[in-house]
Amino acid sequence: MAAGFGGPEQLRVEEVPLAEPGPGEVRVSVRAAGVNAYDAKVYAAGDPAKLPIRLGFEAAGVVSAVGDDVTGWSVGDEVIAFRASGAYASDLVVGDSALTSKPPALGWAEAAGVMLTGAAAWHTLEATGVSDGETVLVHGASGGVGLAAVQLARLRGARVIATAHPRNHDLLRELGVGPVAYGEGLLERVRALAPDGVDAALDLVGTDEAMDVSLALVADRSRIATIANFERAPREGVRLLGNGPGADAGTEIRDAARAELARLAGAGKLRVVVGATYALDDAADAHRQILTGHTTGKLVLLP
Repeated sequence: MAAGFGGPEQLRVEEVPLAEPGPGEVRVSVRAAGVNAYDAKVYAAGDPAKLPIRLGFEAAGVVSAVGDDVTGWSVGDEVIAFRASGAYASDLVVGDSALTSKPPALGWAEAAGVMLTGAAAWHTLEATGVSDGETVLVHGASGGVGLAAVQLARLRGARVIATAHPRNHDLLRELGVGPVAYGEGLLERVRALAPDGVDAALDLVGTDEAMDVSLALVADRSRIATIANFERAPREGVRLLGNGPGADAGTEIRDAARAELARLAGAGKLRVVVGATYALDDAADAHRQILTGHTTGKLVLLP
């Protein structure tokens, strides 16, 4: 949990009494918890009265206790919990509606990392209407949301051009994506790969370069979506998605995607790339890494 506002140095691991699930709740013995960039924003600044803050929004584990009025879940079930407050924990109590069955073939780390970024990626594709035969440009393709977005776009039958550091280009090619390096000359490089044009663009990094190139390539601004450029999106008339002022949270879209994301990941059709795992005691190190903005795939805590 975050004991104060600031940076990763504020993170602490504390022992608290094991909670019992109430009506409509389930207790989960956590095997892995996903780390996301948003987790670090929660304690960057705020009201001291809200401290300490329990962190984490997604986890995977085994049901260890079931409260009254819960149907469909039993002790021993392997589950994924998403929109689960305080997921950085060894044990977690959540409402039963936050659970999705974990496919047997999906590893714990992968299960803990599939939902938040996968749902965000799903939302961007729904919002921009990416479909079979189209060409989509994905900025920031090697992060957690980016890797999910390029794969989900490919499953829709789209051709994907994706920006990433050259060290991640081989990974993107494995996923059937055409990688390009960001930086000076990006617009020309994308045009060379897509001489017939780009139908939609997803900005997952929030840079001016990503916005400028998207605007130059996509004629219909409603088919440009950003989850990161909160300053320019309203001004440019592009879709602003996610958490933040003026953004479309897409809660219903994201929640509805959970079962399909689990199914695709369990069937090996959606690959969850785990960049690194950390012990729960080392959560601060995971946050230092994710704050660099140069993480490939997902970071996961293993309690």
